[in-house]
Amino acid sequence: MFAAGRGLSLACAGAVFILGLLVLPDRARSAGDDDCILDHCADRQEPSGSHPKPAAPKPDPINDIEPSQPAAGQDRGAQPRGASRPGDFDFYVLSLSWSPGFCATDSKSRSQCAAGANLGFVVHGLWPQYDHGFPSDCGPAGRYPSRAAVQSVDGLYPDEGLARYEWRKHGTCSGKSPTDYFADVRRAHDAIVIPKPFQEAKEQQSWVPIDIERAFIAANPRLRPGMLAVACRAGVLEEVRFCFSKDLREFQACPEVVRADCRGSNISVPPVR
Repeated sequence: MFAAGRGLSLACAGAVFILGLLVLPDRARSAGDDDCILDHCADRQEPSGSHPKPAAPKPDPINDIEPSQPAAGQDRGAQPRGASRPGDFDFYVLSLSWSPGFCATDSKSRSQCAAGANLGFVVHGLWPQYDHGFPSDCGPAGRYPSRAAVQSVDGLYPDEGLARYEWRKHGTCSGKSPTDYFADVRRAHDAIVIPKPFQEAKEQQSWVPIDIERAFIAANPRLRPGMLAVACRAGVLEEVRFCFSKDLREFQACPEVVRADCRGSNISVPPVR
């Protein structure tokens, strides 16, 4: 009887041992799974029977637009409209930066904001625009303007670096050579008459934005309301923007540009220094 009991005990121990071998791997896997945090287990295979996550939608290969975004021609606000192709745009915006205002809110440009620079309105850029949105960076990699082309607009931009940057980002979308694009920059700049209060602005001034627009309209007989916009930041005049036809022969209405106009009460116009 003792022998039989001993044999039964051994059999039971053996069964427990075998059962332990079967259970331990699952427990080991559970312990390993508990160590999976965030993406650290991304290389592990998903359990059988689970469904893989759907792949993210790919951009449209033709227009390079995310499928969830509006198609070309729809209102995209101040964003590029579809593929940016040189020469494919609706009109130009000439943006003139009021240097004292720019330097009061953003003094990163050493040459523009240097003491004694004596700069008033300078060219920020001549930007090809769509009726809704704008193109940008239309040129192939490595397409840079020559020094001679950049020097042709000497005195219009606050420095040569900005002129080169504006060519790469906006000028390449004009469909023209650097020389011809910068000639258009000068042509557009020379078409604007600066009102007297801004020509010799040696003292601090305060203006209502609509009055700045009216001053420019009075100084430029072909300019009309809805063809220009005043931009400000933190209550300080930064820029005045003018909309031109694609051939730069006429000013033109530009509702989307005007919608971004600085509105409201008085803004500060710092003096030229």
